Amino acid sequence: MDRQEYLGLVPIPGGTIAMRDARSATTRDVMLRPFSLGRIQLTRADWSAVMDDAGTPPSLPRLPMHPLTWFDAIDWCNAASGMAGFPPAYAVDGREVHWDVGADGYRLPTESEWEWAARAGTTTPVYGPLADIAWTAADAVAGPQLVAGKLANDFGLFDMIGNVWEWCWDYADTARYGDYRSLRGAGWDDPHWSARASVRRGSAPDALLEDVGFRVARGAVGVTGTLSAQGWSADADKTRASIKGPRPVGWTPLRSL
Repeated sequence: MDRQEYLGLVPIPGGTIAMRDARSATTRDVMLRPFSLGRIQLTRADWSAVMDDAGTPPSLPRLPMHPLTWFDAIDWCNAASGMAGFPPAYAVDGREVHWDVGADGYRLPTESEWEWAARAGTTTPVYGPLADIAWTAADAVAGPQLVAGKLANDFGLFDMIGNVWEWCWDYADTARYGDYRSLRGAGWDDPHWSARASVRRGSAPDALLEDVGFRVARGAVGVTGTLSAQGWSADADKTRASIKGPRPVGWTPLRSL
C-alpha cells in the first residue's frame, strides 16, 4: 500500500487565507500552494510503525499519539520520510531545525496551511456545530478519544478542532516567547472559546504536554534554499525578534536566528 494512502493524507487545494496577528492587530493575505495533510491526527499505530523497533502493536492504535514534543514530531517526520524513500524535510543540528521547502518528505504544516485546512472554505469560528465535530470540555471525557469519532470538515479532515492540540512548524512569537512553537486546534479539555480555527497557543519545542500531538503534512512548496513558504518566512521571524527600545516585562526575544 502506498504510504500516503496508509497515513490517510488527502490533497488540500491551494488558495488564499487572511491570517490575523492579534498582538499587532494586523491581517495579511497568504497565498498557499496545494499540499497534502493527514485525514486524522497521527495515531499510536502510525508512530509505532516508524519508531518502534520491536514492532510491538500499540494499545488503542487509533488513539492520537500523545504526549509529544515538537522535536519528537520533527524526528518522526524525518524517520518516516527515510522509510518511504522521500527526501527529508528537515535538517537537524541539536536544537536547530531547518526546513527544506523544496523537499517532498513528511513534515509539519505551517500555521497558514493548518488554518486553511481547518476552515475548509468556511469563515466561521468552527466548521460545524462544536458538539458534532470536536471533543472538548463539553464532552466531559478524561482524555483524547479515538480519531475520526466525530464529523469531518469539507476537506474530509477529522478532529481539526478538539481531541489534541497539533504542533505546527512556525514559531509562536519570536519577540515574546523565544523558541516556542505554535499549537493549533484545541484539546479534549478545552472550553468552547478555545476550540476555534483561529485560536493559537505556543509552547517550548521540548515541552511534553499531555494534550498535544500532531498531524502530518507532505508536499514541496518552494525551491530548496528558499527561506519562506506557505505563510512562513525566516526573515519575518528575525524582524519580529528584533526588539527596538525597552523590552516589555516578561518578553524573551529569540536571539539564535
